[in-house]
Amino acid sequence: MALDPFYPIFDSADWLERLLPLGIKLVQLRIKDSDEQALRAEIRRARDLCARYRCQLIVNDYWRLAIEEGCDFIHLGQEDLDVADLKAIAEAGLKLGISSHDEAELDRALAANPDYIALGPIYPTILKKMKWEQQGLERLTAWKARIGDIPLVAIGGMSVERAPGAFAAGADIVSVVTDITLNADPEARVTEWIAATRGHMR
Repeated sequence: MALDPFYPIFDSADWLERLLPLGIKLVQLRIKDSDEQALRAEIRRARDLCARYRCQLIVNDYWRLAIEEGCDFIHLGQEDLDVADLKAIAEAGLKLGISSHDEAELDRALAANPDYIALGPIYPTILKKMKWEQQGLERLTAWKARIGDIPLVAIGGMSVERAPGAFAAGADIVSVVTDITLNADPEARVTEWIAATRGHMR
């Protein structure tokens, strides 16, 4: 299945309910620091919303809950790989996206046979503190040469204005968080993103 080139990430199903009707076709639910009952409820709600709007849902981190709630795609960071049961994930039929930041992490990600690989932060990001400097567009080109047909996601400091450069450098998908959630008009910004990325469908 081809993945949409526009890949927003939200921390609650409320965002999905608000913005999926605009035409988002690929979205990640990334929730931190919540109890299992609340997580399960959010995942279930996001799953149902994505089914309604024919959007591919990717659940961050919580692979057991994703399996139990009938989701079909998860994203794991490198720390998540330390504890995730990749065999159980594969046996459940879940697709898998993996974060990478350096060559060793890329090798580790490739060994897990992922359905996409994310590289970041491409630009400085305010979302979270990271030990890596900005990767830059050149590394996108190098990563794409390494991974071939595996979709490459550019993340970190991305904006509508920076997206064309990421695509030109080799990204297949651009992921965004704060450029939407901190925007004064998230709906208008999503509409801009969709218009700017639809021509990059694989």
